[in-house]
Amino acid sequence: MSLSTMRWAKMAIAGLGLAGLMSCTGSEAAAPETASAPEAEQTLASEQTYTPTIEDGRPFPEPLNDPVLPPAPVNLNTSFSYSGELTQGGFIRGVVPDGTVRASLGGQELEIAEDGTFFAAFDRDSAGSLKLSATNASRQTVTEALTVSPRKWNIERVNVSRRGGRSSEAYWKIRKPEYEAINAARAKVTDADGWKQDFIWPVKGRISGRFGRQRIYRGEPGSYHSGIDIAPGNGVPYVAPADGVVVLARMGFSLEGGLIIIDHGMGLNSAFLHSSKIAVKEGEVVKQGQYIGNVGSTGRATGPHLHWGLKWNSARLDPLLFVGPMN
Repeated sequence: MSLSTMRWAKMAIAGLGLAGLMSCTGSEAAAPETASAPEAEQTLASEQTYTPTIEDGRPFPEPLNDPVLPPAPVNLNTSFSYSGELTQGGFIRGVVPDGTVRASLGGQELEIAEDGTFFAAFDRDSAGSLKLSATNASRQTVTEALTVSPRKWNIERVNVSRRGGRSSEAYWKIRKPEYEAINAARAKVTDADGWKQDFIWPVKGRISGRFGRQRIYRGEPGSYHSGIDIAPGNGVPYVAPADGVVVLARMGFSLEGGLIIIDHGMGLNSAFLHSSKIAVKEGEVVKQGQYIGNVGSTGRATGPHLHWGLKWNSARLDPLLFVGPMN
């Protein structure tokens, strides 16, 4: 019962009592007595203990406890997503399925960035089908078959014997420390993320040699051309095609001459051969478009040009697929 209802009930009962008294005595009712101050204060105090009311006289509703809602559903990515050049000498960039702890391409383990992105590539002689797989912490595996399109390489067959070089012992004595220095540089792991970028041409000029070209000497295959040759003229400066860290910068190699190797991260690196001048130092962080050296004809070269090679782990890649046609 509300405070107003109780008060009106008390007044009604009192009224009935007075009416009864008047009918019994037959005289005018006496004026009601005024309550003393202490009694009034007590009445007010007791009235203040009641629940306040809203305008229509109903009590305020009790507050409701917020219901415990289940967590919103999470849409998990359960498959690979990627894009790139799925062809021999090409590459892909992509994202692994959520929760992946290990991934591989053709049995070769892939590095996975903290955001789940990855880089992978296909050698010049890659098989036509490779398995891309990812495994989560529960050992559940997602596998996808990639189709790698073949390419028609420029193969030249000549009816002459393969030209002999230096004796293996004499050659290896010179070449061994160079070979070890190159392998050690390419094995260095940096935090470079240039692999995420769209690459640019290090220099523009006449293309004098294309990736994958090969000679076969009376049935004996020679080494294929592992990069692209650009001939803009002797001494022309060239730049870094993407961000990275310089892992080798040295003149005097017997084959490469002035050699620069830049690590772009995720096992991807660029090599620049035959430089007449090197403008960077080992350990230096470089940005895309930064001047790093000058074109030359040092090492084993028939004329001034820049040989630009790209390598992902042990796979050799076609730089043309990273930059597209030269404008």
